[in-house]
Amino acid sequence: MKIVVIQGPNLNMLGLREQNIYGPMKLDDIHAQMKSFAEQNNVEIEFFQSNLEGEIVDRLQEGLGDANGVMISPAAYTHTSIAIRDAISAIQIPTVEVHISNIHQREEFRHTSITAPVCSGQIVGFGPFGYHLAMLSIIQIMNEVKAIQEQKQGQDAHVALQNK
Repeated sequence: MKIVVIQGPNLNMLGLREQNIYGPMKLDDIHAQMKSFAEQNNVEIEFFQSNLEGEIVDRLQEGLGDANGVMISPAAYTHTSIAIRDAISAIQIPTVEVHISNIHQREEFRHTSITAPVCSGQIVGFGPFGYHLAMLSIIQIMNEVKAIQEQKQGQDAHVALQNK
């Protein structure tokens, strides 16, 4: 199983910017914790951060055939990017949106996520621990998808034997 973690604009500034909102933890520290947890669960994990909308769209599209799950923090693009929303919808890979802050307690313009409706779920407001919750969620979703696929294969094999 492979999870791609996509980080949006300004998340490379974590630990430096608005610590009252995002806390003191740097993105590299969050990624190190995620990598450790992924290894414990036999999950391959890849990290990608960009401040550019088109690069995020490109990475989502590259996930098709490459990733089993996506965790995304679109950051400010959460509220503005139809292009990222369309890319998430197009690839049809289980995707969990995560935000360090509770976007619903912030400025009015942050209350609406354009991307959430095409994601499997959304985790907000738990600080860096939200990434851990999102990873648990995506692992669970991927395990459920795998179980359904295995069950379908078993049923197909059973039908094939009956038709002989």
